[in-house]
Amino acid sequence: MIWQCPDDAVAALVLAHGAGAGMRHRHMQALADAFGRAGIATLRFDFPFIEAGKKRVDSQAVATASIAAAFASTVARTTLPLWLGGHSFGGRMASHAVLEHALAPRGLVFCSFPLHAPGKPGIERARHLTQIRLPMLFLSGTRDTFAERALLEPLVAALAARGSDFSRDTVVHFLDTADHGFRVLKRQRQRNEDVYTEAARAARAFVDLHSSCE
Repeated sequence: MIWQCPDDAVAALVLAHGAGAGMRHRHMQALADAFGRAGIATLRFDFPFIEAGKKRVDSQAVATASIAAAFASTVARTTLPLWLGGHSFGGRMASHAVLEHALAPRGLVFCSFPLHAPGKPGIERARHLTQIRLPMLFLSGTRDTFAERALLEPLVAALAARGSDFSRDTVVHFLDTADHGFRVLKRQRQRNEDVYTEAARAARAFVDLHSSCE
């Protein structure tokens, strides 16, 4: 496990990696660094399939158990308000872990939630999210082929419309020109800030919003 905690941290995030690479991948490191600069500590870990050197991802049961173990480890490590999430597969499994292991984070932060396979649009992978009664932030690139904006935007709106308690608790922040791995089109990108800085800024604002509601 890798624990990164800045001195000015206001919250901690268990950050699960995706299906293609482990916790040490440059994307995961860039996420952790950016969150750290924004005052959010992170705990990263490897799923068993990465530890075993396999390419095929773990079953949902194994993946959610790994997330539950990382969550428990973070609870024992810090008194900071604890959030849960991850990149792609890791984020999706984090949402299942909340339901399957009765985890109680302050909320969920999804980096590139994999709503569907590229070229196969659908929302079946998100059906279970209607059962989650926690704040949810989706950080999604405008070029993410795993989450077409035309599907993700109304899905988030529908989740937010479940009642007044959810209107500000389910939010999507679209990352300008970013793809599924947060790679951007530099010449077309309108924002001056780095994409990771943009994502971390949105996450910190979301965390602050829900800290002020306690």
